[in-house]
Amino acid sequence: MKVLLCPLSDPGYLYPALALGRELRRRAHRVEVLAATRTAAVVGEAGLAMTAVPDATALSVGHWTVRGLEQYTLVAREIRRLRPDVLVTSVLCHGALLAAEAADLPVVVLGLTAHLWPYRAGAVPSDAHDRSWRLAGTLEHYTALRSAAGLPPRRDRFSDTPLLGTAFLLRGHPVLEVPGTELPAPVRHVGPCWWEPEPEPGAVQVHPGAGPLVYVHLGRTFGGGSLWPRLNAAFAGGGRRAVVELGRSGPSEAAPGAAVVTGRRPWMAPLVERADLVLTNATSAPVLGALLHGRPLLVAPNGSEQQVLAAACLRAGVARSLPAQGARAATLRAALDDAARDPGLRARAVEVGGLLAGSKSESRAADAVESAAR
Repeated sequence: MKVLLCPLSDPGYLYPALALGRELRRRAHRVEVLAATRTAAVVGEAGLAMTAVPDATALSVGHWTVRGLEQYTLVAREIRRLRPDVLVTSVLCHGALLAAEAADLPVVVLGLTAHLWPYRAGAVPSDAHDRSWRLAGTLEHYTALRSAAGLPPRRDRFSDTPLLGTAFLLRGHPVLEVPGTELPAPVRHVGPCWWEPEPEPGAVQVHPGAGPLVYVHLGRTFGGGSLWPRLNAAFAGGGRRAVVELGRSGPSEAAPGAAVVTGRRPWMAPLVERADLVLTNATSAPVLGALLHGRPLLVAPNGSEQQVLAAACLRAGVARSLPAQGARAATLRAALDDAARDPGLRARAVEVGGLLAGSKSESRAADAVESAAR
């Protein structure tokens, strides 16, 4: 079987696809990755063949609303060249979805950790309006791209059907969904599909102080407030140190007196292992990284998936909320200490992490790809 992987080239989307690709290759399938040129070293470390895309924006999550037509063209061209049996892509890759449809090719979508859109049936979640609003906005971009690509309108029973592909794989666990709800039929949980490159020797650097370590992972603000005022207050003279992954956020705003080390790193596990707490806006990668290492979370969501996943973590008992903007430094430091020292919170993080680690995620995801190809 020939498999074309065309995920978004950002680490949080690329790495799970590479984990899946490695398992498919282990099963003796031919796997090729379509990805931005800058990812060549990472894809090579994963041991997979790659076709490089010089225009990184066509496969960038930061441009998913404006570069869909270019993505459609690139993926369609690669389908004609490789003639794969199945395509695997990321959520928000509408160009890839449409290219697969135009080629009458089954497509498997790697989603995030929790379901973002409305549930099919069951209990009505408190955020049902937000889920409907999020789906409507996503479909607006999908429909506009479909028209630009010259494809006819679809008439589906459920409005989310075009976004789900042949199979839609969530990288979390049912414990992170709203209780009493029912997912759409193509959606299933497979687990984290966790992989990341190894750090180079000497690359794992933390603040030289003596206090306990907190791993901080920043996401996009989506117009919301920056975490930096709270980080500077919490880690200035408070006895704790922070190592901050800037991720897709802006430049560092660390204050001179804060016990903080910042950077943009292609890995997180070695730092999470050293930390006793993970503080994040609640994007998929740091939440999964924390739980797989049994670390409790402090969450401070802004928009998009952050709100959904933060609520899921609070509901599952693996996280607490970071005090709001404007909280006093003593309040912030107390929140860090309480979350890190709470044995019940840590025990629940270990329990949920065990559920994720035991999910055989790459195997289940590969099974889904093989089934879709059949």
